[in-house]
Amino acid sequence: MQSQYRYPKVFSIELFPPRTPAGEENLTASLGPLAALEPAFFSVTFGAGGTTRSGTVETVAKAMNETGIEVAPHLSCIEGTRESIGGFLDRYKDAGVRRVVALRGDLPDDMESPGVFSHATELVGFIRERTGDHFHVEVGCYPEFHPEAVTVSEDLAHFRDKVAAGADSAMTQFFYNADAYFYFVDQVERLGVDIPIVPGIMPIWNYQKVAQFAAGCGAEIPRWLKQRMEAYGDDAESQRQLGIEFVTDLCQRLLDAGAPGLHFYCLNRAEPTSTIWSNLGLPAAAA
Repeated sequence: MQSQYRYPKVFSIELFPPRTPAGEENLTASLGPLAALEPAFFSVTFGAGGTTRSGTVETVAKAMNETGIEVAPHLSCIEGTRESIGGFLDRYKDAGVRRVVALRGDLPDDMESPGVFSHATELVGFIRERTGDHFHVEVGCYPEFHPEAVTVSEDLAHFRDKVAAGADSAMTQFFYNADAYFYFVDQVERLGVDIPIVPGIMPIWNYQKVAQFAAGCGAEIPRWLKQRMEAYGDDAESQRQLGIEFVTDLCQRLLDAGAPGLHFYCLNRAEPTSTIWSNLGLPAAAA
């Protein structure tokens, strides 16, 4: 963890493009309270679970215009062509965007491989080739290792290659085991990687749904936490309170150990991210 102590702490929040009128209303209602936390930036997903880019550009514009906070759009290899990805880069550059998140992306069920870029490393290289140093490029990483990785060493090498291609910083997949993050950072430090690696945080707002997300991406929920959550049965409020307490403690442990910030996967909900933010006394809450 030695490399991480040198970096300033950056706190950010991820949004996703709504796909229904109700989802649009939910995002609109959440933007104000989330903006009041004064995150360093909002990231906007390209499409969860392999869905298309539909709505990403519009959500980026909405977040920028309504909050004045920096926005980092996701770019994904599943878009498929140099021309189309280059078009997004040009559009974002003209709009004043200075940060992007470069990912391979989750493949749709009917898609065997990504488009012209097979890996995020190639996408990062393309962004640098086309735009130089205009964008701060974020990449993803997996403290508990990518579910498609053949070996741990291969997964670590892929991350090292993304950094060598020009990544400025990284945000992790969400996890609930702090030791997994500490071990991952130590391992990539041994490979010569020295960039901020910000933990991704998924608040436990609905245990059943979060458990489904965790199963899909290989994030381990501690056995004791799973058993306590399941023991509450249909008592959603007790599950929510335990989830807030657990995630707050997780975040504090990460920050105390030198993590260079936190990136919250809020799922377009102001709560419980706002509560955890306040519990931790993060910048806006402390002010």
